[in-house]
Amino acid sequence: MGIAPRPAGEIADAEALHRLALAYSRAIDRRDFALLESLYWPEATDRHGAMFEGGVAAFLAFVGAALARYETTVHYVVHSAFALAGDRAEGEVHKVNYHRTPGPGATETITGSRSLDVCLRRGGEWRFLSREVVIDWVRTRPADPAAWADPAAQSPRGAAGADDPSYALPLLARAFV
Repeated sequence: MGIAPRPAGEIADAEALHRLALAYSRAIDRRDFALLESLYWPEATDRHGAMFEGGVAAFLAFVGAALARYETTVHYVVHSAFALAGDRAEGEVHKVNYHRTPGPGATETITGSRSLDVCLRRGGEWRFLSREVVIDWVRTRPADPAAWADPAAQSPRGAAGADDPSYALPLLARAFV
């Protein structure tokens, strides 16, 4: 069967859709809710299993409250695949997600998930029309506070918001506007 080569326009669209998925992870992990809102069309919906299903405004409120429980989150986009039909795309984005609670007794929850996306292009811009998260596996364990003393962990620590070291890179910061 194989995979047929894509025309150059479809390659550019696939790259734009992959960047949309990356921007979602950045918005979630940096708690950049303005960026997160800009990734969805106004009539879009999001579904996170039994936890949430609804429109963009309600999703922003849900995700803000959900993320407040965590000291750190990291959502790694492992790979993505999109099928295109004109200005509509359907995709599957595979992710590994890390969530760490704060303080003594902290826990780490690591999940493997997929986002099933429907995206629309309007005015040359791709955004989510719908996203549905599917969880493939979960692991929860106690966080090891001594791990931060390991020499491999001596780089600057990531942070939610503008205190994250990535905001010191002005070209990168503009890439998500």
